[in-house]
Amino acid sequence: MSTPHPSAVIELLKPITWFAPMWAFGCGLISSGAPLSEQWQLAIAGVLLAGPLVCATSQAVNDWFDRHVDAINEPNRPIPSGRIPGRWGLYIAVAWTMLSALVALTLGPWVFCAAITGLALAWAYSAPPLRLKTDGWWGNLAVGLCYEGLPWFTGAAVVSAVAPDARIVLVALLYSLGAHGIMTLNDFKAVEGDTEMGVRSLPVQLGPERAARLACMVMALAQVGVVIALVLWDRHWHALAVGMLLVAQLGLMARFLSDPRGRAAWYNATGTTLYVLGMLVTAFAVSGSAG
Repeated sequence: MSTPHPSAVIELLKPITWFAPMWAFGCGLISSGAPLSEQWQLAIAGVLLAGPLVCATSQAVNDWFDRHVDAINEPNRPIPSGRIPGRWGLYIAVAWTMLSALVALTLGPWVFCAAITGLALAWAYSAPPLRLKTDGWWGNLAVGLCYEGLPWFTGAAVVSAVAPDARIVLVALLYSLGAHGIMTLNDFKAVEGDTEMGVRSLPVQLGPERAARLACMVMALAQVGVVIALVLWDRHWHALAVGMLLVAQLGLMARFLSDPRGRAAWYNATGTTLYVLGMLVTAFAVSGSAG
């Protein structure tokens, strides 16, 4: 059997998708309040775990189990095009899963637990019998946790031998729930294809207008929860900053809601940027209150 070219393997692992979990991991590092200059090796290992390992694993798993659909809709992708021949797609997915787990094991029990949870969700999202991606409610929740909450938790845990502070866990969870709405935005580009293939994304289940309103509400309410938490923790300036970022998002949301399908990608590039900046502000706020 022929072997895949390295460039095809890199394409399969989709480096462009690694940014979100790596950003969340960085927020977790900051929120821990740990002196990173003293633990930079752990920080680098954790960044690699969040992006090139766990996130890349999820991409390989997804492409393997979507290979038949991709053969119709996107035949130039590495597996259906034959650039990843035979069962190499599955072998890479399994190998990256094992490598991710081994690296996580060296970084402590809490990091290992978070990584195993993320890997399990990655397989449950794409692989039968669960295949969570076929339902927008569960699939988006799984991706939100994998892209935001678990990397944030991992970033905080990798520099300590104990579980992260409850405040860190709370904000990580809130931003994960908000990411459910971000994942809905990604589904607007494939409404016809999802309908034909039986994928029950939220735009398919609810219609584009209702799904767009729900996505905006979920993102906004999660950030309202963050603002309330920061006020209760006497981080008023940080709460104000996150609140102002949310107000700016609300203005962008109004434009997005006037044409959800036409402006989903636009809002993903604008409103989501403000959302992740709020994550960074929150991380600095918690770094002074965790512990």
